Amino acid sequence: MVTVLQVDEDSLRQAARIVREGGLVVVPTDTVYGIACDPFNQAAVDRIYEVKRRERSKALQVLMSSLGDLHALGLELPEPLDSLSEEFLPGPFSPIAVAGDDCTLVTPKPESGGSRTQAIRIPDSDVALRVLRATGPLAASSANRSGEQSAQSIQEALASLGDDVDLYLDGGPTASHVASTVVAADAQAPGGIIVLREGVIPAVEIRDALRHASAGASTGSIRGQAA
Repeated sequence: MVTVLQVDEDSLRQAARIVREGGLVVVPTDTVYGIACDPFNQAAVDRIYEVKRRERSKALQVLMSSLGDLHALGLELPEPLDSLSEEFLPGPFSPIAVAGDDCTLVTPKPESGGSRTQAIRIPDSDVALRVLRATGPLAASSANRSGEQSAQSIQEALASLGDDVDLYLDGGPTASHVASTVVAADAQAPGGIIVLREGVIPAVEIRDALRHASAGASTGSIRGQAA
């Protein structure tokens, strides 16, 4: 039987319990609805891939309520993603963090000799942040079967995923069907970044922010030398 509940104290307690027990929940974000689970539970993460029929090469994101969660998760944002995150988070921006040796998240397998990485997100939504404060960080992907349009409402998520999900949390419709913009650091790329997926935030806006930050740093350096 499918369970759909409005976001309130009782449903948040139920969602937190389901996540702790390895279940799947559908939650609202500021972009689209997401299917989510405990990011430390391999079986739960595997179940998201099975339910979505998603290729294992396509990584999940980790939703969190604050950048302060990074350290506790064993993650770090490399330059210049750290400064971009200060600019664009909370919001539809998904920087790729680097996992430290103490990170026990279920992360994608790294390429030979590479570091483990994990895309992160802090939704710019009071409802989504309320959910995340109740459940803790969540591994997540859009709440639809692979190849289908991302769900903008709980009804669209339900129509796509049906009873393969343990609980649907209804936070009302999201702004659009467009997902977040995913960005990775790359010292060899222009500006030190690669836009892996252009979503709500246009790539040009991110590169403009980088140029402004660089210009500000240069001005500060010149002033410092003059002083």
